[in-house]
Amino acid sequence: MTTGHAAAIWHTHSPAAFWRGHLRTWRTRRLLEVHLLVLTVCAAVAASALLISYRQTQQAAQTLASREAPAVQGLAATRLAVLRADREAQSLVQQRLADVAGSGETYRAQLSAADQGLSRIADRTDQDLGTVNGLLASYSNSITLGMTTYRDQQLMRQQKLAEARSLLTRDPVGLTSRLDQLQRNQLQHAEAAATMGWVQRSGWWIAELALAALALTLLSALFVLRDRCGRDWNPYLLAAFVLTVLLAIVPLLTASSAQDDLDGVRADLQQITDISRQPYSSGAEPAQAQRTVTEKSEEVRRELADGAWTGRVYQGTLIGGLLVVVLPAVGLGLRLDNDYWRRR
Repeated sequence: MTTGHAAAIWHTHSPAAFWRGHLRTWRTRRLLEVHLLVLTVCAAVAASALLISYRQTQQAAQTLASREAPAVQGLAATRLAVLRADREAQSLVQQRLADVAGSGETYRAQLSAADQGLSRIADRTDQDLGTVNGLLASYSNSITLGMTTYRDQQLMRQQKLAEARSLLTRDPVGLTSRLDQLQRNQLQHAEAAATMGWVQRSGWWIAELALAALALTLLSALFVLRDRCGRDWNPYLLAAFVLTVLLAIVPLLTASSAQDDLDGVRADLQQITDISRQPYSSGAEPAQAQRTVTEKSEEVRRELADGAWTGRVYQGTLIGGLLVVVLPAVGLGLRLDNDYWRRR
């Protein structure tokens, strides 16, 4: 096969020839106007879907950081503080140290920590904490009376300690049972906030498909301008094509990375809750669990703080979305105005 024959075959069957054949029935002006319309629609749809979907991921991280994660951590810390207070008080009684001067500081500190923990999360959850607050107050009153007031009345002391134990462990209305229910509900809220729903997934699909359609239409418009109008590469359309590629890649990768972080936070919150609800059979376990929960909570805070850079990507996406709408309209609009609209 000669070089000329090969060139003729390529000229006939090349992608440019294929696309030229499909567009030959269109008048140039009408073809450019259709391209302008399709570019505007695709750009508007892509930018809107992209910004909405990305914003939802950002809001999920903010909600998790400001409300859901602190509430889950606070409930776990409250439960462990109550369990440790009860363990310390029971240990003092068993070792006959309850009446020794200076004893009991640990359980009182833990009761205070539990009360402060509930107070801190009151504005971070929409759950009703009134019942738990009332049970905690009753438990604190009973155990304090048993430990301090009835020092010389062993029967009354035992009765108050038994009452405190009942308030703590009675199922399903005891303090730990109520806290378990609050923890389950709060963990479900956190998981719902951290999970990408089908609406958000659909938004990303729409955005990516619209960006793909926009990129193909931009290539077609560039081809028409060079093939029919004898023009060099339109800088507005070229810039719009580069922006389209960037918008199809950077926000998606950033959102995917942020979603991975949210999945990790969700797993950490599940672990925090599980640790706080383990049965404790030895005196050292609640204290160790508190340290583990504190360390995990710090990890969660660091992971959520590391996502602050996604805000800059959102700003860049907003600017890029506006430009990807404006640039094709300006590029084709100016060409149509110079070559066709002014001549009518």
